[in-house]
Amino acid sequence: MDHKDKIRYARHIIIPQIGARGQEKLMKSKVFVLGAGGLGSPALFYLAASGVGCKAQGGYIKLCDNDTVEITNLQRQIIHETSDIGRNKAESAKDSIADLNSDINVRVMKERINKENIIESIKDCDLVIDGSDNYETRFLVNDACIELKIPLISAAILKFEGQIAAFRPYLSEDSPCYRCLYEDVPPEGTMPNCSTNGIVSPVAGIMGSMQALYAINIITGNDEGLDGFLTVFDSRKNEFRKVKLVKEKGCGCN
Repeated sequence: MDHKDKIRYARHIIIPQIGARGQEKLMKSKVFVLGAGGLGSPALFYLAASGVGCKAQGGYIKLCDNDTVEITNLQRQIIHETSDIGRNKAESAKDSIADLNSDINVRVMKERINKENIIESIKDCDLVIDGSDNYETRFLVNDACIELKIPLISAAILKFEGQIAAFRPYLSEDSPCYRCLYEDVPPEGTMPNCSTNGIVSPVAGIMGSMQALYAINIITGNDEGLDGFLTVFDSRKNEFRKVKLVKEKGCGCN
């Protein structure tokens, strides 16, 4: 870490629980971010601002999104601008990150995640942030993270509410995974989504920012109390609730 880095990340470094050593961990980390949408936008901004994936330290952010920017996205997907409409979201987000912190190495993946490429895509990463918007992808990412023993930070948003959890079932016999929360992919059309039910834009910002915060805490070792809980946010009541998760038998992480 050079003098410029010490100035840039001074507000991290002066925190005893992070310090220079923790900041170097952030800069050297390799984080996979799935989706540059409502959750991915704030998560990516805060990861980059924090120095996660610094190219000089051998780190990177691997950003996967095969979608293109549409005008309806701009209500909440703050990493994109009006001039980006029609562009691939990963490429658009990469440019925004470069404007914020050109030291960050962003690796763009524009193909859709599937069973054939998921393991190869995340196997070298230290952590996965799932900002996808469908259950099939969430289960796919969960199963791959279990196989590779990679921390997974999963979040979801709808209307006025959001939820987030960190899954590391390899840590202990009691640590749950995503399948302990949802057993399997629900039948198509049975679950609400943002496209048909809406989302209040700042809720996406709050939950995506929390994903970045969880990632920073895990990377720097300030992660006490993350595992085994689902945090639910209700913006109308201005209320956060922590729900204890129970590891289910036969969930896939046993």
